[in-house]
Amino acid sequence: MPQFLVAIQHPENYDPSLEGEAMIREIGALNQEMEAAGARLFAAGLESAGKAKSLRKQPDGKIAVTDGPYLETKEHIGGFWILKCADMDEALAWARKAVVACRVPVEVRAFLRVRPNKKPGSDAV
Repeated sequence: MPQFLVAIQHPENYDPSLEGEAMIREIGALNQEMEAAGARLFAAGLESAGKAKSLRKQPDGKIAVTDGPYLETKEHIGGFWILKCADMDEALAWARKAVVACRVPVEVRAFLRVRPNKKPGSDAV
């Protein structure tokens, strides 16, 4: 069965300490509903993007490690679910509930499925 990432998008200045009890209860209820349906494989919240580390290969082959996220954006992933769903429509149904519970935008992306017995160097996944 296909797997999907449902990523919670927090604004750059998001303060998790401002989350109210109602939001926490709604997210907990959504987690329970996902588990009961057998859809939830994994879920987690992330520290703020300001605490991230980014790594980039330099022209000399060395790896540079810098503070903060790789992309300069106004929104960052604040948490996510990895779901097992029949198709994108089912994943979107869960994401709609996530938008309501989390009160922020959500992005849904399917994981690439690697076909077994592919030869190294093949561009097909």
